[in-house]
Amino acid sequence: MNIAFFLVPKDDVIYFSPHHTMRQALERMEYHRYSAVPLVDDHGKYVGTITEGDLLWKLKHSPEIGFENAHKVQLKDVPQHMTIHPVRINQQMQDLITLATNQNFVPVLDDNEVFIGIIRRREIIDYCFKLWQSEQKV
Repeated sequence: MNIAFFLVPKDDVIYFSPHHTMRQALERMEYHRYSAVPLVDDHGKYVGTITEGDLLWKLKHSPEIGFENAHKVQLKDVPQHMTIHPVRINQQMQDLITLATNQNFVPVLDDNEVFIGIIRRREIIDYCFKLWQSEQKV
């Protein structure tokens, strides 16, 4: 199965630049109710994923920041505690299933390593469930 079928394109994905601030990230993540968001650099390359936990740990370990100064800290200065692995658009569904066990979404890159979107875990689970159902009918 071609994974492009499951792709949520970049235009429909909330993502941040490493130059966005902690405050911008906190506010957008709260508004959209996301716990993790991809980071994409100025050249369109995927550079990681920022999570709520990353932001909270930064605030905890830097009490001088506080929410009132979160606009002064760029996301590039927030350590990422989880490695969210991307896949290439030409990879197979099996590659996604392994990653989706530990990630809410899988970032997708084109042949030039440019971020082109994500595949959400729910679509992967739905695919696996339908496959399982079809095998049960045999």
